[in-house]
Amino acid sequence: MTRIIADISISLDGFVTGPDPGPDNGLGTGGEALHTWAFSDDPDDRRLLREATARSGAVVLGRRLFDVVDGPNGWDDTTGYGAGEVGKPAFVVVTSSPPESVRLADLDWTFVATGLPDAVAAARERAEAASAHSGKDLDVMLMGGGATIGSALDAGLVDTLSLHLAPVLLGSGTPLFTGGTRRTLVRRGVTPTSTATHVTYDVL
Repeated sequence: MTRIIADISISLDGFVTGPDPGPDNGLGTGGEALHTWAFSDDPDDRRLLREATARSGAVVLGRRLFDVVDGPNGWDDTTGYGAGEVGKPAFVVVTSSPPESVRLADLDWTFVATGLPDAVAAARERAEAASAHSGKDLDVMLMGGGATIGSALDAGLVDTLSLHLAPVLLGSGTPLFTGGTRRTLVRRGVTPTSTATHVTYDVL
């Protein structure tokens, strides 16, 4: 069964970017510390990244994040989804209007202008098709940004919340949780590593 998994790195004080994020500074000031784990040599960090990438049948992201990763200082051969791990899933972007052009044209992009629920539904279809083709159970990964994941949680679209808790206090930036709908979380796993504490919850 295809699950909808919200997967994001977060600081101890609840921010998913540092202050002043923008197209040329996607993680904000100091925000690179959030993703130290994704580039570490710790075997548990590598395993978790590899497993998440391998089970990604489709990935949902918001337009602001798309503009960062597709921008001139965005993803390349060494910093794309999964940080060099195997797999290139379909990507579904929530946007008010599709971009005129895409720099990362070798990736499979779908742009949905009718809202987040429709984007998640489109990603689920892509993940289910990929599952049928591969013979493996694949999931939809919500990779952000923070507002997209927060909206998905509020709307009840998330089955699993996977947080990579970085040992840093950013002071300000983009918060993941800004209020909204109350949700009960059931912890399913905790993996501490040298660079982060990885916590997985079922969302009830």
